[in-house]
Amino acid sequence: MNRVEVTKVTCRKEANDFIHLTDNIYRDYPQYVPDLRSDVRAMIDPRSVNAKYGTLYVQAFVAYRHDVPVGRVVGIINQRTNERWQTKSVRFSMIEFIDDLDVSNALMEAVSRWGQSYGMTQIQGPLGITDFDKEGMLIEDFDMMGSASTIYNPDYYPRHMEAWGMKKEVDWVQVRINVPKDIPARYQRVAQYCREQMGLKVIKLTDDMIYHKGYGKKVFDLLNVAYEPLFGFTRLSDEQISQFLHKYLPVIDKRLTPVIVDEKESVVGVAVTMGNISEAMRKADGSLWPFGWFHLLKALKWKHEDNAEMLLIAVRPDLQGYGVNALFFEDLIPIYNKYGFRWAETGPQLEDNVRELSQWKPLHPEIVKRRRCFYKELKIDN
Repeated sequence: MNRVEVTKVTCRKEANDFIHLTDNIYRDYPQYVPDLRSDVRAMIDPRSVNAKYGTLYVQAFVAYRHDVPVGRVVGIINQRTNERWQTKSVRFSMIEFIDDLDVSNALMEAVSRWGQSYGMTQIQGPLGITDFDKEGMLIEDFDMMGSASTIYNPDYYPRHMEAWGMKKEVDWVQVRINVPKDIPARYQRVAQYCREQMGLKVIKLTDDMIYHKGYGKKVFDLLNVAYEPLFGFTRLSDEQISQFLHKYLPVIDKRLTPVIVDEKESVVGVAVTMGNISEAMRKADGSLWPFGWFHLLKALKWKHEDNAEMLLIAVRPDLQGYGVNALFFEDLIPIYNKYGFRWAETGPQLEDNVRELSQWKPLHPEIVKRRRCFYKELKIDN
């Protein structure tokens, strides 16, 4: 009997099955970059998630066949997001499965039924709790190396989503550029204009500025304003901002994170970039201990890989379209060369965000790694 049983994760054994499922699925995929198992465990623990985010429901599921784990998925209902976008959506996240339609169908049905029990009328994903979590199923360029900040998945995954009746909601793409030896003349001219005529300048934050002078909070307040119109985004609360500040800022190389301020020292722009840590994460193999921390520290501080990740760029809405981003490029290009970065890749950007994508033209960008958010309307039980 080949029946697939989907179980809610309620105990440590089921949590371990959820976490270690990727060990088997990605054994022969050198492009896959594993998550830290401690992060995954925290994500599927409702007590941990609710303490961190609040106003949401999270439920992890594992699919078994003959007591062997063959698939997994997390369901997310974010009340604040649904209120913001006037929807009743259950999100699915962290989905993994063997190439078997019975398995993927069973997972999606389980999340759907769970969502419907809370009155949800649509399912969408892959999406995380916030816009800063991994999102979008890879649908192209499966031969390219993944990253620690994005989803990688086998090429059969999107076919399974379509077979279950899901449709495209939005696509994201990533931009890859070669790092030039010199700053393009166009960026130099525009950057000079921004300094002289708009009174803008680039600064680098220190720990004292971040934690004691309020600049960390100012950066996230800017992200809330700049990203608010984007698909699926919900403003981060003060509690969430505090969590992000203490978890991520200590490991970010502040030299690679230029911040733009105006004459009043208000934060009007930020670019969060870092050296690529994909190989380090692969060597860590999902754990900081006993030696994973060394591989990550080495990649971040001492022996950089040959490319950078441009995780996000944000500019205050009233200044968008004025070339403010040229200040980021003028600052980062010399530093990237000093670090030995030969190329750089952005995080996922919405394909219809023309203003965001057009900023890369002077660097002769290559569009790579298209990824998709799928959706499906759910039947309303009478």
